[in-house]
Amino acid sequence: MGYSLADWMIYTIWAIFGLMIIDFLIVLFRSFWQGSFHPSFVLGYLKDILYFILPLNVLVSMTSIDPTGYTLLVFYFIGGLAVIIKYVLDIKSRFES
Repeated sequence: MGYSLADWMIYTIWAIFGLMIIDFLIVLFRSFWQGSFHPSFVLGYLKDILYFILPLNVLVSMTSIDPTGYTLLVFYFIGGLAVIIKYVLDIKSRFES
């Protein structure tokens, strides 16, 4: 486990994908056990990858043209933290209902 900036960027993506998988499994098992299983719920997660993960990857790929060297990285971590909070709140709401 490293503590460099690149390591923290990887940990952020791992956290997002890990929380996304946990949320996916909760929805999958609940819909399966309730008998309302329909494969279309997967499309929401594909849309989340398109709307949340892809922009983070674009920010990372644009860091080479950032004149300050840290502005896009700050936006990356703010965006990553926002996505992590979104999934934590989604998981919490699924256990409350």
